Amino acid sequence: LPQETTTLDTNVSVCLSCSPGNIIGSGIFISPKGVLEHAGSVGLSLIVWVCGGGICALGSMCYAELGVTIPKSGGDYSYVTEIFGGLVGFLLLWSAVLIMYPTTLAVIALTFSNYVLQPAFQNCVPPYLATRLLSTICILFLTWVNCSSVRWATRIQDVFTVAKLLALGLIIAVGLVQICRGHYDALRPSQAFEFTRDPSVGQIALAFLQASFAFSGWNFLNYVTEEVVEPRKNLPRAIYISIPLVTLVYTLTNIAYFSSMTPEELLASNAVAVTFGEKLLGVFSWVMPISVALSTFGGINGYLFTSSRLCFSGAREGHLPYLLAMIHLKNCTPIPALLVCCGATIVILCIGETHNLINYVSFINFLSYGVTIAGLLYYRWKRPNLLRPIKVSVLVPISYLVFWAVLLGFSLYSEPVVCGMGIVIMLTGVPVYFVGVHWKNKPRCVYRVVGEQQNDMLPSPYRH
Repeated sequence: LPQETTTLDTNVSVCLSCSPGNIIGSGIFISPKGVLEHAGSVGLSLIVWVCGGGICALGSMCYAELGVTIPKSGGDYSYVTEIFGGLVGFLLLWSAVLIMYPTTLAVIALTFSNYVLQPAFQNCVPPYLATRLLSTICILFLTWVNCSSVRWATRIQDVFTVAKLLALGLIIAVGLVQICRGHYDALRPSQAFEFTRDPSVGQIALAFLQASFAFSGWNFLNYVTEEVVEPRKNLPRAIYISIPLVTLVYTLTNIAYFSSMTPEELLASNAVAVTFGEKLLGVFSWVMPISVALSTFGGINGYLFTSSRLCFSGAREGHLPYLLAMIHLKNCTPIPALLVCCGATIVILCIGETHNLINYVSFINFLSYGVTIAGLLYYRWKRPNLLRPIKVSVLVPISYLVFWAVLLGFSLYSEPVVCGMGIVIMLTGVPVYFVGVHWKNKPRCVYRVVGEQQNDMLPSPYRH
C-alpha cells in the first residue's frame, strides 16, 4: 500500500462526528413503528427508548477509553485488530463493508423514497418498483457528489442537518401543545401498558434492536480519533452531551407521536411523521414529508462519507485491495471505495424489506460492539500497565456485555433466519482472510493480476 498519498480533506468530518446530529438521523422516523410492534404497548416502547439511550451511554464510555488508549482512526475495526489480531479485525471490516454500511444506506434510502412518494399514495403503500428506483437514483447522485468533491459533500451535510432538526422540533412542539390540551389518552398508565400481545423476552430484544438503529452513530467519533483535538477531554464531553440529549429528543418525539395517534394508527402507517403531519398540521402537512426526506437525504450523504474512512483504515492494515486505497489526485476523494459501497447498497435495496433490514443490520452492529467492548476487558488483562488517560469502572463494560449477550441470544432465537444470515455472511470472511491476507507467498501471477495490472489499467489521475 502507498504510504505517501494525497489524503482527504478531513477537517469537516471531525465536526460531523462530534455532533449529536450524527446520531439523530432517519432512524427516529423509521424505528418507532418497529419498537411498538415488538414491545406490544406504548409504555414498554417508551421504556425501550430510554433504556436504549442508557445502553448507548455505557458503550460510549467504553469506546472513550479505547479511543485514547489506542489512538487510531477506524473505530471498532482498529481496536479489534490491535487487541485480537488480524482475523477478528478483518471479519469486523468484512461485515462492515458487506453488511453494516450498505444495509444502513439501503434502509435510509428506502425511507427517503417512502416519504417522498407517500403524499402521492395517501391511501396505500407506494409501489415497490417506484421506491426502489427513487432510492437508487438518490444513492447514485450522492455517490457522484462524494466522488466529485469533499467540500460539496460536507456542505450538503450541513444544510440538510437543519431539515432534520426542523422536523423533530416541529413534531415535539406540536406534540407538547397536544398534551397541554389534554390529548394524551394513549399515554395514561391505564392504557399505556395495555399489551396487544403477551410480552416475551425475545420480542423485547427485537424492540431494542429496532431502537438501536436510531441510536447508531454514537461511536462515529472513534473513526476519526487521530484528528480530534485533545481527545482526553473532548471524547467524554461529546458522550456526556450527545447521548442524554439524543435520548431526550427521541423520547419526546415518541411521546408526541402518541399524543396524536393511537397505537393502531402508528402501526398502520407507512410513514409515521407524514401521518402525524396530516392529523395535526392541516394545510402545512406538506412540511413534514419534505423535512424528513431532506433529513434522510443528508443521512445517506453522511454514511457514504464515513464508509470511505473505514476502507482507508482497512487498506492501511493491508486488509483491503490496493484499488480501494486509492484517492483521486485532483478531487481528493476515494472514488473506488465509494463505488463499491454504492454497488453493495443497490444490491441490498433490491432484495430487502425495511423492517427485516433493520433487524439484520442492528444485530451485526451489536455483535461488533460487544466484541470490541470484550476486547477492552481483554486488553486490560493483556497490558495492565499501559497508560490509559481515561479508565472507566470495570462494571461499565461488564454491564454492557451482560445486556449484549441477552439481547443477541434472544434476538437470534426470535429471528433465526434474519440474524443468522448476518453471522453466516460474516463467517464467509474467514476463507477470504486466509487466502487474501494471511497467505503471504502467493504465486507471482496473483500479485501481477491484483497489483501491477490493476495500477496500469487505471487512468493516470488514480495512479500512485
